[in-house]
Amino acid sequence: MELYLDSANLKEIEEGFKLGFLDGLTTTPTFMQREGITDIDGTIVKLSKMVPVLQIEALGNTAEEVVKEAKRQLDLGLDPKKTVFKIPVSLEGVRACKMLRNEGLLVNVHLVYTLQQAYMAMHAGATYVCPLVGRLQDQGHDALALVEQCVQAVETYGYDSKIMFSSVRHAEHVRNAINVGVHTITVPLKVLKGLTENNFTTVGTDQFLKDTRLMTVRVQEAASTVNPLVAASLQLKEALVKMTEYGFGAVTVTNADGSVRGVFTDGDIRRLLQKEGAAILDKKMEEMSYNAPISIEGSALLNDAHQLFKKTNVDTILVTENGRPSGMLDIQDLDA
Repeated sequence: MELYLDSANLKEIEEGFKLGFLDGLTTTPTFMQREGITDIDGTIVKLSKMVPVLQIEALGNTAEEVVKEAKRQLDLGLDPKKTVFKIPVSLEGVRACKMLRNEGLLVNVHLVYTLQQAYMAMHAGATYVCPLVGRLQDQGHDALALVEQCVQAVETYGYDSKIMFSSVRHAEHVRNAINVGVHTITVPLKVLKGLTENNFTTVGTDQFLKDTRLMTVRVQEAASTVNPLVAASLQLKEALVKMTEYGFGAVTVTNADGSVRGVFTDGDIRRLLQKEGAAILDKKMEEMSYNAPISIEGSALLNDAHQLFKKTNVDTILVTENGRPSGMLDIQDLDA
């Protein structure tokens, strides 16, 4: 099934065709008017150089006028093999379709609302026959039944026409088009961009990225560049100020020789205040008791840190380099 973009917005068109696999662009005078375009011919030429196939309107009150307009547009420098002329269905429209097809030009007979209209377009040799699904549904009609009937007519009678599913309003329309078996669909960029979205896919992708990061990133790459050290000789209240400045919920307490005395956390503060009251704030850090610090070398993989977090049930791990403190790794750093 061919996939066309339906737009006259240059930024949208540039964005859409960066995908690299769209088959072409359909546009209308109404789209251009909404975009504030006044140089229609200039825009058509510009678009023809941006897309693989361009479908543009050829209007006129008679078949001769439509043909004349199509040839005038070709004279702008358009490639006849990459230009499809869109003609609203009517007796004069299908007559113009036959005249243009006799000259080897490509035609889309559109604004189709009935099977009879579609049949006339097919029999006139239209390259594309284009029912407007969204507009039909707005009027309470069974648009999908019409599209399915058009596809069946092509298959039953062997017409060369391609049924184009147009007036797409949402992703469900794209699913409908695939199920019905149309040959072509033209889609607004907003709908097109949502076709690959699914919450389960997002969750799964995020998990893959997270797990890959655990297996490939070193602790020193993920840890903060800030090394939250406080001297054991400081009072607890001074250490609290330092902890706030560092923006960590834990600090590494070091002896005068630079060796690690222990790790002090905001949880330790709460427990001490509850047990001993505000007087604890005047004590020095060296007066506190510490468990052996939970640490990991910066050269280790994040996966090792992940296992250590699970095993110890802590939120912060001391990062070392050759045994000396170099930083802190927070459990949230695993997901950064």
